[in-house]
Amino acid sequence: MDVVMPCIAAVPAAITSEAVEHFDSRKVAVVLSNGQKIAYLDSGARQGRPLVLIHGYTDSARDWLPVESALGTRFRLIIVDLRGHGASGKPECCYTRFDFAFDIKLLLDSLHIGAADVAGHSLGSLVAQTFAELWPGATRRLILISSTGTAFGTRGWLADVERLSDPIDPNSPFMRSWWTQSMAINPEVFSSRQRRDAAAIPAPVWRAIAEQSLVGVDLASMLHHVRAPTLLIWGARDDLVTKKGREALLAGIPGSRVEIFNSLGHDLFWEDPAAVSSVMIDFLTAT
Repeated sequence: MDVVMPCIAAVPAAITSEAVEHFDSRKVAVVLSNGQKIAYLDSGARQGRPLVLIHGYTDSARDWLPVESALGTRFRLIIVDLRGHGASGKPECCYTRFDFAFDIKLLLDSLHIGAADVAGHSLGSLVAQTFAELWPGATRRLILISSTGTAFGTRGWLADVERLSDPIDPNSPFMRSWWTQSMAINPEVFSSRQRRDAAAIPAPVWRAIAEQSLVGVDLASMLHHVRAPTLLIWGARDDLVTKKGREALLAGIPGSRVEIFNSLGHDLFWEDPAAVSSVMIDFLTAT
């Protein structure tokens, strides 16, 4: 039986080189029944309710380091590297949101977790949506951060990705531009690891993920399958999620709780991890 842990003040982790090394060293990998290798961390309160954390495009489980300690006081955290990312396998095929979500389901099955809270950021929020749509009985509560009910942008948004070729230099002008927000927010020890990990993603996989999961996809038609109580978190300064995308998500999951941080952007739990983790905990522990 899952246990709701007693309330402990949420304290965000300091991002130091030691913290980054410690986070990365705890990652393990499993080969799922579909043959896909998935890397993940199983951390936090061992007797707590499981909470799956799903990162964004070209990122990794490490995205959640700033909020791991705060969330881990209450929940058992399953923090994944999506296929194609981080230490997970990088097959030629396939990278739809359904492929990502199925990997999550198989991972939970392998851990004998029948139901979990699920939270995702950006691309990870689309995976979380899909998981909740396909397996409503396995989804207790759903948190969508910097999410949309429409596709993320147009093909032009990813014009530079279409020109990428291997090998990718983690310190190239393209990569420094791609990670400009992280470099502005996070210490170099954190953002440099992000650039290194993203450079290890083959250029065709960058394009496959974008084409199959981000650009021109139909999200709205399946949103009515979501049954879990849902929290939508946005930063008002997010320039990737459009007003149309927010409205489509609100219409598709009526009754959702909404939290908007006026001073934050797309990567809001890096910008203010204490505030965002506090809102997440409040929602997940509400009766």
